[in-house]
Amino acid sequence: MAQKNYTGPVTIDPVTRIEGHLKIRADVRDGVVEKAFSSTQLFRGLEMIVRGRPPQDVHNYVQRACGVCTTTHSLVSIRAVENAIGFTPPPAAQLVRHLILSSLIVHDHLVHFYHLHGLDFIDMADALKADPAAAAKLASEVAEREISPGDYYIAHGRLKKFVASGQLGWLTNAYFLGGHPAYRLSPEENLVMSVNYLTALRIQLKLARAMAVFSGKNPHSQTMQVGGVTCYESLRPERFAEFRELYGECRAFINHEFKGDLTLLARRYPEATRYGTVSNYFAFDDFHDPVSGKDPFFRSGVLWNRDLKRVEALDTEAIQEHVAHSWYAPGPPRHPFDGITAPEYTGYDEADRYSWSKAPRYKNEPMECGPLARRLLAYARGEKETVERLNAWLAIGKFKPAALCSTLGRTACRMVESVILVNRMQGWLDGLEARAKAGPVEIYKEWKMPDKARGVGFCCVTRGALSHWIRIDRGTTANYQMVVPSTWNLGPRCAAGKASPVEESLVGTPVADPERPVEILRTVHSFDPCIACSVHVVQPDGEVRAFKAL
Repeated sequence: MAQKNYTGPVTIDPVTRIEGHLKIRADVRDGVVEKAFSSTQLFRGLEMIVRGRPPQDVHNYVQRACGVCTTTHSLVSIRAVENAIGFTPPPAAQLVRHLILSSLIVHDHLVHFYHLHGLDFIDMADALKADPAAAAKLASEVAEREISPGDYYIAHGRLKKFVASGQLGWLTNAYFLGGHPAYRLSPEENLVMSVNYLTALRIQLKLARAMAVFSGKNPHSQTMQVGGVTCYESLRPERFAEFRELYGECRAFINHEFKGDLTLLARRYPEATRYGTVSNYFAFDDFHDPVSGKDPFFRSGVLWNRDLKRVEALDTEAIQEHVAHSWYAPGPPRHPFDGITAPEYTGYDEADRYSWSKAPRYKNEPMECGPLARRLLAYARGEKETVERLNAWLAIGKFKPAALCSTLGRTACRMVESVILVNRMQGWLDGLEARAKAGPVEIYKEWKMPDKARGVGFCCVTRGALSHWIRIDRGTTANYQMVVPSTWNLGPRCAAGKASPVEESLVGTPVADPERPVEILRTVHSFDPCIACSVHVVQPDGEVRAFKAL
């Protein structure tokens, strides 16, 4: 039986409902996390694979880092090469890339909330006790549109049949089974969110299909290339109409149901705004104006110590990666252009080395990146739509702005970002269609590979700040580094012993039941870990070093 006010270790290994393999170990004292360690349990060699290959081909390899973040790795690799050769793609190509990237971000935010993170809050078994008519009335209120009770009677019947079958699948070991004090939605609220969980399966599929209109296929984009894009057949009226139809239903769901579900969480889980806090945040620029190349829709910057009154400009030269607590040969912190990664597994030792991830730092400090960081920066700058939508969510729970720097605030910022981005996509789509109607539109330009160069690509992806760094020598890839959001957020301690964002965020987290530590999972899941992207290998000198088997 679980102990109240438990003191001792809690280990979650593996963390499920994420991409990749992650271990979290926490020291709990009197029912509260006192210290935590994040260990990525996956070793990969993508950067070693691309050495010596033509730079313009690298994006086809690195997008295989993951089955979730494929298109973003492809795009940022292309941007790195274009930066190295001093190339700017045509405006219409930029619009196509904006639509592909924004579709993927919104798609992944939906998948994350409903299918990875949602069961940390939703008790599907309890939804069987709900009155479907009352649930439909509640759904209409929070979603701010009329919802038919019939949908809820149908979903309620399906859930009943599913449970009666005894084949509960992914719910068999759910933390809410048998009752858990950290689950507090009413039966009707659970039914509302269970229905949206099921609906979101269909919605995210439509977004994937919309993305494929311009990317050629999903998940691995085929049309983005160094020089622009090659989706000539997609710039026809019938393909624009196809995108609009798919996108329209998704936009409605995000503006109503997704927003409504965060209303329910704000009402029922106010304590989740009191833990999961991180001190420092940063983001890159993205979605630049396709003509001027300026005025990014997502703006870069740095916030120190949760100070929303001061935004500092980002200096990418101040980025370094540490390996003091990683399973690599010891060495000093290095800028990504000079990165050296020599694998050296030594066993799990929290006092020494305990993770395959490096520890990225900015000015020697750990930094959180992602939707929370991006929306905090926009909020601090007074960007109107972000301020209005975040203030509306804060008002639901009578929260102060500081509540955004939390587990639930991180999740709310994903919702707000999805709403803002899915609405902004309309303008990019209209702009691209207008160019296509005006006559032949340039979406690709020829370019020339230099003998020697270096470049970097930046991207605001689903989970945060993604960057690829390339050195070109003799026209081939001499060195390649991928510094990804989950490395920033879920890496180990650095040379100075400073905890990573997820390790910091878990301190102070309550644990009602150490055998079912859902509060820890809520915080970890709020970062949307993608571990396959976070671990890489590069051998600049061409030597393949042996390392001990796991």
